[in-house]
Amino acid sequence: MSGKTYGYVRVSTRGQKEDRQMIAMREFGVPEEHIIVERQSGKDFERPVYLQLMRALQSGDVLVVKSIDRLGRNYKEILEQWAGLTKERGIAIVVLDMPLLDTRADRDLTGILVADIVLQILSYVAQTERDFIRQRQAEGIAAAKERGVRFGRRRIPMSEDFEALAQDWWYGRISAVQAGKKLGISRITFKNRAEEWGAAEGLGKRLVRRL
Repeated sequence: MSGKTYGYVRVSTRGQKEDRQMIAMREFGVPEEHIIVERQSGKDFERPVYLQLMRALQSGDVLVVKSIDRLGRNYKEILEQWAGLTKERGIAIVVLDMPLLDTRADRDLTGILVADIVLQILSYVAQTERDFIRQRQAEGIAAAKERGVRFGRRRIPMSEDFEALAQDWWYGRISAVQAGKKLGISRITFKNRAEEWGAAEGLGKRLVRRL
């Protein structure tokens, strides 16, 4: 398949950093001028930068994303976008974190079929997990408010590594000092944010926590 290669990088908020996605795009060989960055939620595909990119893509082009959730978060819409790009418009998609999700022309029919099946499974699991997380968050926030916890405006933006580190801290796999150093913030700031995150996730007091 001949054509141009574009990389689509998306972060949900201005506070999140796109560094890892940018590095992955460069390592794959996406030209710098073809790396498209958008700072907007992936709840749907009504995103100005994404829509502009879709208008620019032509048959034979390749669209590269680091992970499937950077393309979008809605199970049904991901499948529709995937089919529209690959089957109707002749545009290949490469998901760097999942080598099976690669529809370039040098893939045989079996490889393309496997990609479609894997995509459907991944998208379904991701959608189910998000629904479950939203339910837990709602229950956790309600319970936290009953305990008098206040959810104020976050003053310091957290990087995309925060949630993984917060989870490790709640499970006792890392200390607040270690996590703070990784994020470039103080132990107290990390601990406060991790407490808020844990309450929102509905983790309560079930898990062992470390200072």
